Amino acid sequence: MRTGEAIDVRKGENTAAFIGYLPAGFPDGARSVRAAQELAKAGADIIEIGLPYSDPTMDGGTIQVAGQRALANGFRVRDVFANVEAVANTGAVPLIMTYYNLIFRYGVQDFARDFASAGGAGLITPDLIPDEAGDWIAASDQYDLDRIFLVAQSSRDRRLAATAAASRGFVYAASTMGVTGTRDSIDEGARKLVERTRAAGAERVCMGIGVSTPAQAREVAAYADGVIVGSAMVRCLFEEDEPTALASLRETAEQLAAGAHGE
Repeated sequence: MRTGEAIDVRKGENTAAFIGYLPAGFPDGARSVRAAQELAKAGADIIEIGLPYSDPTMDGGTIQVAGQRALANGFRVRDVFANVEAVANTGAVPLIMTYYNLIFRYGVQDFARDFASAGGAGLITPDLIPDEAGDWIAASDQYDLDRIFLVAQSSRDRRLAATAAASRGFVYAASTMGVTGTRDSIDEGARKLVERTRAAGAERVCMGIGVSTPAQAREVAAYADGVIVGSAMVRCLFEEDEPTALASLRETAEQLAAGAHGE
């Protein structure tokens, strides 16, 4: 299933898709695969697989530490395809969240080919703007992959329109300025950003950064097409005992999925 299709299924039910984030390679390669599979079973419609990077400028502390541990354990970009294939086999839609330098170094065409072969649906590229994405746009067209660009409350209408036109799957709306992580509340400008992005031509807009509770997921689901959650679930995997960690992840994800799905 494609990204847009998964979102549209939920839209047809008058609710939002639940999009969960987990980093590849943390706590280790095999455990990260099992965690992603558990997240799918717990109700995630779409799973963002994070590519660990040495300079994660957008990531908050929880995700930074997880990525650093993955890299220290020897994680390499090519290792992510095991996670992608595992998610695809569950029926959830696998996306990769990545800084573009990793794709550039791997080879844009090569990465698109290998990602598509593993069953991947598309990339979220937080540090890449459409104006500078010519190679990725060409590769994503060749391999029929979604490309998800970000917008923020500071984005002007012209930027929103350009991003909406270049994106495929959905546009990622950052609820607040700053790095990822949990927040006590959702920024009051989040709803307006979704409305502005839709008015600029976006077919689907999903909201992330700061969502960490079922109540927040339910709040965002009232106006966005998808609810994106990361740090709240990554924290579960810091538990050393794997059965305990997976049980915590499952409980957290089920509650957030229920919020996003309006249950």
